[in-house]
Amino acid sequence: MDDALRLPHLVVIPVFAGVNALDVTGPAEVFALAGRLLAPDRPGYEVRVCAERSGPVDTFSGVPLYVTATLDESRVRPDTVLVPGRVDLGPDGPVPRVDPAVVAWLREVGPRAGRVASVCAGAHVAAAAGLLDGHRVTTHWATAERLAADHPAVEVDADPVFIRSGRLWTSAGLTTAMDLTLALVAEDHGDDLALEIARIMVMYLQRPGGQSQFSVPLAHRTGGRADLRGLRRWIGEHLDADLSVPALADRLAMSERHFARVFRAETGTTPGAYVEELRLEAARRLLERTGHPLPGIARACGLGSVETLHRVFRDHLSTTPGDYRRRFRVGPVGTH
Repeated sequence: MDDALRLPHLVVIPVFAGVNALDVTGPAEVFALAGRLLAPDRPGYEVRVCAERSGPVDTFSGVPLYVTATLDESRVRPDTVLVPGRVDLGPDGPVPRVDPAVVAWLREVGPRAGRVASVCAGAHVAAAAGLLDGHRVTTHWATAERLAADHPAVEVDADPVFIRSGRLWTSAGLTTAMDLTLALVAEDHGDDLALEIARIMVMYLQRPGGQSQFSVPLAHRTGGRADLRGLRRWIGEHLDADLSVPALADRLAMSERHFARVFRAETGTTPGAYVEELRLEAARRLLERTGHPLPGIARACGLGSVETLHRVFRDHLSTTPGDYRRRFRVGPVGTH
């Protein structure tokens, strides 16, 4: 084999003061483990962390990173550039930190890199360098609106865990950096290696990129009423029960009209919409993790029929249950 083919895959991570340490160390651990598990005749990964100046770089957690390579010394053609992020809490909400030195470096190096990936608010840095124009991307849900407003040429989807658009990859919150990196390893070396890494690191076995950043309960306000919080927990545990407004109102000894008004005030949505979203989320999990037939999934989630299951997937996800399963199925099909 040509010696050039044995060269490790070069991953360059540009960092800046205040960066989220997990954005850097999480992917680095995944790449390092991949290298350990690969056969001796297969090249692994070289992870190079660089900054404007060498030496210690403060992180959000206060744990410093010691960087030996500078941005000027790293103007190579990386196989992968991974852009970490940082969000500050301002008076008007979260503000992503965009480091000018990293942006300038990305403008030069990013276009010739094999692929570019951003983690969390790192999407704002990559967008400032012009790398995301014309692409569908994601970022942390709390800064997605700002990303769309600041960069109109970028199509922002705040829901998925990660998105691939050609050679560009973007991921959502901090921990999704691990999901993204597993997907990068799977692209380079196959699903089996990525799954083995996930097992060793006790991670979700390759959480599908199209999964939502947060579950339905997290997507809605908590509210201050203990009775409604208890009801929401009960709903999640009894999706195959009668969850109509009359039945739910009766559980709280309220009139239907008063219950619907209070539920919307507390959660920001209607009881019917909330129940349907929970049932859809449960159906998605079963399609991803089991080989149960569609009629059984529809019954278990309280959707009743395959026709209703199809309607809910069409309305919310613009796809069919079968297509969703084919795209996001994790592991071998079974009935576990």
